[in-house]
Amino acid sequence: MSRISPDALVNAVVRVRAMELTQREQAADELFHAQPHVFASVLVQQQLGVPRAKMDFLLDILLICYQAMKESRLIWPLIIEDEQERQMGRLAATIQFGDDLSGSIRDRALQQYIEAHPEKDLLAFVQVATAHWLQHVVPKESDKFVVMAALNFVNCIAFVPLPAPTKPVHRTQCA
Repeated sequence: MSRISPDALVNAVVRVRAMELTQREQAADELFHAQPHVFASVLVQQQLGVPRAKMDFLLDILLICYQAMKESRLIWPLIIEDEQERQMGRLAATIQFGDDLSGSIRDRALQQYIEAHPEKDLLAFVQVATAHWLQHVVPKESDKFVVMAALNFVNCIAFVPLPAPTKPVHRTQCA
């Protein structure tokens, strides 16, 4: 079951897309303080040869993902670098597995992957957004880093364990 509801995702998209530049800067600053490792995965794109304009797309996706986390009203833990690396390895293995399959079997495996994903709506949003983005950019080899980072955000959110809810303490009065 998704921890981020479709309504929370829609609200996140609307809020982020309506932000002016100063609001986006404030949101990015908040994101940096709350999830510094995830934010750093946007900044590292420059070292991978990703142009600034393409990094802006990735930052937009990350801001929407972060806002969706906030809209969920859950307490999200810090996503550490080890978790990001583990999820990136998982994503790379999934892609490699799909590449080794024939067309119809690959399609069925992709369908099963999506159906089993804990954050189907967030995954679908990011997949559609990246597909649309790829249709409107001049293709470069570095685009794969942007797409992988965007999908990795989703997997980090989907698979990071949330802290167990604490039970309220009931105090009894002594007579």
